[in-house]
Amino acid sequence: MTAAPQGFEDLLEANARFAEDFDLSGFDGIAHAGIAIVTCMDSRIDPLGMLGLHPGDAKIFRNPGGRVTANALEALVLGVHLLNVRRIVIAPHTRCAMTSSTEESLRERVGASAGVDASWQGFHVIADQVAALRQDLAAVRSHPLIGDRAQVAGFVYDVDTGLLQPVG
Repeated sequence: MTAAPQGFEDLLEANARFAEDFDLSGFDGIAHAGIAIVTCMDSRIDPLGMLGLHPGDAKIFRNPGGRVTANALEALVLGVHLLNVRRIVIAPHTRCAMTSSTEESLRERVGASAGVDASWQGFHVIADQVAALRQDLAAVRSHPLIGDRAQVAGFVYDVDTGLLQPVG
């Protein structure tokens, strides 16, 4: 093995402690509760905990804004056909940076942070979160490889209360 990358020692030490009581060995990789979750990458979200699930219960796909992108659809198709997914939860959240920013403002902030022009980078901001969620629900429900093979529901997760608000 190679030496720990500089700056990651604390994470490897935490991993060693985690591995001392590791009891997830032998999982088969399917979603034992039959759930797939598409949500945001926001660190305030505990996808399993918010639904009362545990490791091994669900397939989780995270991205900025919790959108059903082409990559998310790919993951959902695989989940439905190969990984026991029978219910799909799409759950963006309140106070999301992707809903409170503009493409231009994000490009400016990233460019300033990077010290290089970021005007070419897309961030796919969300002007209307509920409308975007409804579009994502329709995209999953109408996908020819998903369709009626899985139940699909949308919610907005409230990062201040932990509650899910259904969106039809």
